[in-house]
Amino acid sequence: MMKFYLHNIFMLIVLSALATGFVAAQSDDNELSETSAEELPLDEIRTFTEVFAKVKNDYVEDVDDRKLLESAIRGMLEGLDPHSAYLDKEAYEELQQGTSGEFGGLGIEVGMKDGFIKVISPIDDTPAQRAGIKAGDLIIRLDDTPVKGMSLNDAVKLMRGEPKTDITLTVVREGEKKPLKITITRDIITVKSVRYRTLEPGFGYLRVSHFQTHTPDDVQRELQKLIAENNNKLKGMILDLRNNPGGILSAAVAISDFFLEKGLIVYTEGRVKDSKLKFNATPVDILDNAPIVVLVNGGSASASEIVAGALQDHKRAVIMGQQTFGKGSVQTILPMANDAALKLTTARYYTPSGRSIQAEGITPDIIIDKLKVENIDNEISTVKEADLSRHLINEKATEQADLEEKKSDTKKSNDKPLSVTDYALYEALNVLKGLAILQYNALAN
Repeated sequence: MMKFYLHNIFMLIVLSALATGFVAAQSDDNELSETSAEELPLDEIRTFTEVFAKVKNDYVEDVDDRKLLESAIRGMLEGLDPHSAYLDKEAYEELQQGTSGEFGGLGIEVGMKDGFIKVISPIDDTPAQRAGIKAGDLIIRLDDTPVKGMSLNDAVKLMRGEPKTDITLTVVREGEKKPLKITITRDIITVKSVRYRTLEPGFGYLRVSHFQTHTPDDVQRELQKLIAENNNKLKGMILDLRNNPGGILSAAVAISDFFLEKGLIVYTEGRVKDSKLKFNATPVDILDNAPIVVLVNGGSASASEIVAGALQDHKRAVIMGQQTFGKGSVQTILPMANDAALKLTTARYYTPSGRSIQAEGITPDIIIDKLKVENIDNEISTVKEADLSRHLINEKATEQADLEEKKSDTKKSNDKPLSVTDYALYEALNVLKGLAILQYNALAN
């Protein structure tokens, strides 16, 4: 006779339904309610138990009941959407470490696409980014193991490992004729989610690479440093959300609130009451209404899109870059009694104007196409006096050149202009300067 180890309420409901025709479930107010057998998918439940029995009896190897039931739960959740999942104890702990800012691995945010692993974005200053992994890469092999048919959790476990060990990812990249093999050395990933610097006097740059529990505090602290560094007044700021895969909803709301004085930031809609939420701004703009340019690209997802959408709808910022990822759903972590958890999609979120960006993304106000700026040397150059042999030397010009060389001693010889190192940021700075001039003229008049 087959033994069942009933460690989850689902199987208890299944057996009760088959035996009695109805199920008694305990509600929040501890009252029992009856559900008619006609409302239960009895044929499908019988099919499930029949499959379970056949696997137990006929599979080539003995399979543990717990493993079978957990696999059934995983399949049920993974069949819903790419973001719902069953997290066993280990995966749940890893998720908690990830939202706190330190975890082991390669440093990439991934999802599933057509049975393969898709890179949503590499995380700043991690082994994956340094090795050249890019947003949009499709991972088809992990070392010699094909990922086709593998669950996302199993793929993530393979990518994790002891620090200083290597793994080779085979990736398919748009624009490349052949798959690329990229070897990455695993490391402990400590995510510093916020960085800042002054681009030019009065014009600041704030990079947010992730939305974690501590990110709002980090943003506020770094912003205060940036403002102080510029004589306590910024003419404008660039908020860089490129390749930011998102994170915690509350962090996105808090950061949006830093730059808004009133109005709706985001709202969520779902089937249950707790999933219907509205978040509003409080009346303090930390930048005192200085112009903002937000940089986004295809790796900007979820919480990044909430911030970009809120600032765009309120006309508080100009959005520049490329179409964003398009993840407009909210996942709730539901802890379970066995130290595991469900990551369940419970709502869609909407920008203040009512836009859903699910599978659409945020369209920038100014689109910057993907490009690479390179110096092009002319094959045939014009001949000048200085090119002629035995030409006379301009003594004053030589003295001036020596003076310029002394001034540049403190600079690195390989420094490149912003237009070459980061063309999108260069263009954003130009737009920001223009916005600052317009604002100054408007105030002067």
